[in-house]
Amino acid sequence: MAATPAPPQAPPKPTWDPRDPVRPLLRPTIRIRLTLLYGGMFLIAGILLLSIIYLFTAQALGDSASELPFKVVKGEVQPTTSWCQLPATGTGEQLNEAVSACLQHQRDLALDDLLRRSLFALLGLSIIAFAFGYAMAGRVLSPLGRITRTARQVAGSDLARRIELDGPDDELKELADTFDEMLERLERAFTAQQRFVANASHELRTPLAINRTLLEVHLSDPGAPVELQQLGKTLLATNERSEQLVEGLLLLARSDNQIVERKPVDLAEVASRAIDQVHAEAVAKGVELRGEREAAVVQGNGVLLERIALNLVQNAVRYNVAEGGWVEVTTETEHGQAVLVVSNTGPVVPAYEIDNLFEPFRRLRQERTGSDKGVGLGLSIARSVARAHGGRIIAEPREGGGLVMRVTLPI
Repeated sequence: MAATPAPPQAPPKPTWDPRDPVRPLLRPTIRIRLTLLYGGMFLIAGILLLSIIYLFTAQALGDSASELPFKVVKGEVQPTTSWCQLPATGTGEQLNEAVSACLQHQRDLALDDLLRRSLFALLGLSIIAFAFGYAMAGRVLSPLGRITRTARQVAGSDLARRIELDGPDDELKELADTFDEMLERLERAFTAQQRFVANASHELRTPLAINRTLLEVHLSDPGAPVELQQLGKTLLATNERSEQLVEGLLLLARSDNQIVERKPVDLAEVASRAIDQVHAEAVAKGVELRGEREAAVVQGNGVLLERIALNLVQNAVRYNVAEGGWVEVTTETEHGQAVLVVSNTGPVVPAYEIDNLFEPFRRLRQERTGSDKGVGLGLSIARSVARAHGGRIIAEPREGGGLVMRVTLPI
């Protein structure tokens, strides 16, 4: 039996979060690597050039100083430096040896001075080379920075952005043009999808409204049989569920876009309104609503932000324990962000099922049909609205059962 091949390993993740505005100072960017590469090459070339010049100079001075171009026969010699020790008088042989030693020492001093000055010059030129290389690398890689900024803006659901890179027809411009073409196709696909959902939702509203009206008229007839009234109530509940699904799809299609018109909205007020709407249902289920809400003003759409709070509070009330349950709703500002936290008691939620809760029509250990607790779009809508406002929503299992939903929005 052949051995099962090992699954391919995932590529290593970066040690820093690209979404984090505070990044490491010395992270291994292409610019720093190019700077080190070109600066290191210049430094190595400078060291080699300095070594060659030093060897040639030492060889030239050695050849010229190996034999004196003159010969002392007789006379008196007076030294002009302290390091040159020459005898005042002596034979010609002694004077020649003393002069040779002085010239050799002078050659060594000249080479040492040449080496010292050259090292200082090389150090200064290396600093200039690294600075110049860093500046040139930044200039060469500036199109990549533009592509990165555009990609980050597109990640914020702004598909209308384009790079439109100017300059020579090189590899970077080809990459930018390819990226623009991809964004164009993505924008068309997303626009068509949102238009289809919006049109389908609008078209379904009218027959659902007519069905609800007809059912309500038949249920208002006191002479209708009991079986017919029971059937009408069942059909009315099904129709109401279909209306919720249509409204949810329409809201989901709207909230996928970036919010254009923004106004100051207090999350504390939004949360209080959501609690007021769910208060009757919470009392009927015996769930306590509590929590302190501090002012946390953000720029956004009040209706959509209220839908986030309403969906989270409704889920917290509906998916709770039978007795002694509670839902805690708090708002505050933290690290320059507005925070809405909804925590509740409830069944134990496995950590591996958290991500599935945000998918449309997904519930915890339930099918998409056969439940009276919603249509399965609440958390999807909440996440979509949070993203449209530049924020995010995180769900964490609560110890003892239940969830802690944390929404962070930029102020």
